[in-house]
Amino acid sequence: MNAITSASAIRTVHVPLGERAYDILIGPGLIARAGAEIASRLKGRKAAIITDENVAPLCLKALVASLDEAGIASAEVVLPAGEKTKSFEHLITACDKVLEARVERNDYVIALGGGVIGDLSGFAAGIVRRGVRFVQVPTSLLSQVDSSVGGKTGINSRHGKNLIGVFHQPDLVLADTDVLNSLSAREFRAGYAEVTKYGLIDKPDFFAWLEANWKAVFTGGSARIEAIAASCQAKADVVVADERENGQRALLNLGHTFGHALEAATAYDSSRLVHGEGVSIGMVLAHEFSARMNLASPDDARRVERHLKEVGLPTRMSDIPGELPPAETLMDAIAQDKKVKSGKLTFILTRGIGQSFVADDVPASEVISFLREKHA
Repeated sequence: MNAITSASAIRTVHVPLGERAYDILIGPGLIARAGAEIASRLKGRKAAIITDENVAPLCLKALVASLDEAGIASAEVVLPAGEKTKSFEHLITACDKVLEARVERNDYVIALGGGVIGDLSGFAAGIVRRGVRFVQVPTSLLSQVDSSVGGKTGINSRHGKNLIGVFHQPDLVLADTDVLNSLSAREFRAGYAEVTKYGLIDKPDFFAWLEANWKAVFTGGSARIEAIAASCQAKADVVVADERENGQRALLNLGHTFGHALEAATAYDSSRLVHGEGVSIGMVLAHEFSARMNLASPDDARRVERHLKEVGLPTRMSDIPGELPPAETLMDAIAQDKKVKSGKLTFILTRGIGQSFVADDVPASEVISFLREKHA
């Protein structure tokens, strides 16, 4: 399937899900074109924009102006920034504001922000009036290549990350690459971890390309657009094959079981660890654990760590500032993770670079022993 097409500087990745099919547009200037792109595809003429306090000053005015020009009335919901916004409190606020704006089923919620805003906004869109249309305008690299695509939405619980939510596919994704220039170096690196993930799952040539071209991706321009488009295409292919994560889609969780446990261990304190950094450490741990289980060569784990470290990402639990809880607490978080089935631990492990697979019923004794070793 070759769904990437070129039109001017804009790349398009199509996600063919029958009646719920949609396009991902990738390139510069898409926020300024958002109104026209939405109006040409969707019938509704009212929108509730959900964003956060960091993104609003940078992008909200341009988005509202674009919607106005296209004849789309909009209301604005500005929430606090950060992972802790993915809560029932802020979900209720968002839903109330969407209803106050009299958004109907053919109208839409627009998520303007990173993964946190996208996840919460999609959840709100999925439950208000039992489902309204949803447009993603992701403003971080992580959200452009991962969380904005595929329809997973949700909020966090005291029991773990993303445990409460629904599947609700977007109707359109507008990934404006210009907004990535406003990201801090740390935010961009965190998103790059998810780009790397696609190469490690089943695209070894893409991982090798990233090893050779990561500096150009960080600089911007055509290499950055190429990396984002390739990542979106990789995720789209998996989502189409397994939309509800009954099999192959679980591969997208490479590094996430360990990473989510580390995020929970830091109480989602972004000053210590953000999601992409947790995934970076988690991917190294997954490759090291695979080597420990004699599934892969230790050389692969070292290669993964070398690349992630070269771009400036953390690769060890000891790279996380402050103290971590004991390995047993991390194990509790892993046991609560969504990848657990019938009480059995499920991990995404690997037989080598680009050879990831779903491992069911991983022995808990091996995991806890491994965590103790790495914690020490």
